[in-house]
Amino acid sequence: MPLGHTFVGCSLALMLLGSPAVHAAPEPPVTEETLDNGLRVLVLEDHRNPIATIQTWYKVGSRNEIPGATGLAHFLEHMMFKGTPTYGKGQFAQLVEENGGQDNAFTSHDVTSYYVNIAADRVDLLLGIEADRMRNLLLDTKEIDSERQVVAEERRTRTEDDPDGYLSEEFLAAAYKAHPYGWPVIGWMSDIQRINPGELRAFYDRYYLPNNALLVVAGDVDTRRVLARTRETFGRISRGPTPPPMGSVEPPQLGERRVQVYKPDARVPIVYIGYHVPNYASKDAPALELLSTILQEGRASRLYRRLVYERRLALNVGGDYAYLSHDPNLFWFSGTPLPGQTPETLEQAIMEEIERAKSEPIPDEELERAKNQIEAAFVWRQDSIYSRAASLARFELTGSWRNSETFVPLIRQVTAADLQRVARTYFQSHGRTVGTLLPGAPPAAGK
Repeated sequence: MPLGHTFVGCSLALMLLGSPAVHAAPEPPVTEETLDNGLRVLVLEDHRNPIATIQTWYKVGSRNEIPGATGLAHFLEHMMFKGTPTYGKGQFAQLVEENGGQDNAFTSHDVTSYYVNIAADRVDLLLGIEADRMRNLLLDTKEIDSERQVVAEERRTRTEDDPDGYLSEEFLAAAYKAHPYGWPVIGWMSDIQRINPGELRAFYDRYYLPNNALLVVAGDVDTRRVLARTRETFGRISRGPTPPPMGSVEPPQLGERRVQVYKPDARVPIVYIGYHVPNYASKDAPALELLSTILQEGRASRLYRRLVYERRLALNVGGDYAYLSHDPNLFWFSGTPLPGQTPETLEQAIMEEIERAKSEPIPDEELERAKNQIEAAFVWRQDSIYSRAASLARFELTGSWRNSETFVPLIRQVTAADLQRVARTYFQSHGRTVGTLLPGAPPAAGK
């Protein structure tokens, strides 16, 4: 679903981690250091396999943009692969491939992340390349114009031609009036078409700085060597001015908002329902994360069991809660009606399950099963070096990587009363946004 796409934050159980309770083996130690130029570095030694992941996270995403200049963070992500004076166009990817590695990147509302998974003995090489493109990007005008067409086509494919993407964009625009979470990470098409080299260069100079970045290296590495190489490469880069803070605050929603869109080539309707909720900084976040698992996480969730299996009202149902989003976000539900069922019927059925969570305590067995599901997902995910490093990064960017150690204990402390309380607190009609996509053309004027 687009709201849970790489562009946007997904639920913590999925993002970090996928079943009975298990107990983790002692975790390898994490070494942390902050260079003189402000670069934050985490190194995790794990010698189980001869591989490593190098991840550079910049604290910039679409939330740092302004109206009329949306899509800059994502566009710049594309340009980071277009070369420097030292490593020309395409050489980064070529070097990674020649050394048996895999590389990619993503942009979200909150961050832009670049990563390489590669044989551990190639880490020194990659650290040099990553340091080089942190400050020496070419940003050639011809390459920008060429990549503009690529980004525009990506937007057409993932948003304009995709029913879920089409609806989610309008849904978010309705849910947010002031906060930049309301516009698309990829940007509006009009902005993509007019972004110029000067804007990209200014954005790059403002945010691609060691003091606005986090480097995570994990795998079969020697910590002392990694830190020495990091000081040698990234340490040469000067600290920049502290990037300006994003100060927009979404005002309280005072009444239900509805948006209805039509798409002639869509085959089935889609329904979205969302409520404004707090993020990880709130004491209610663990209960919201657990409630998300109970209501909408997988085929064992309440919504899937009731509406797909039992009542046969939906082809699929789901949703998300972005626990680690930088700012308060949405707790949202989605569903596609089964042929013969209407969007109104499905919306009403989803609302019935929401109201049930408010009026009836979650049974102990269901509560414990959901806690086990979250813990198992968290633990099993640690077997992936990439995922372990990404988990450390996400927690570090919201305060400290050590908070990853308290996540499961906080989930374990949640009670049925907590779940009922947060459902009653946040699932209120005046704070609800509903989006519906209908196949076909919009009705003619006056009808």
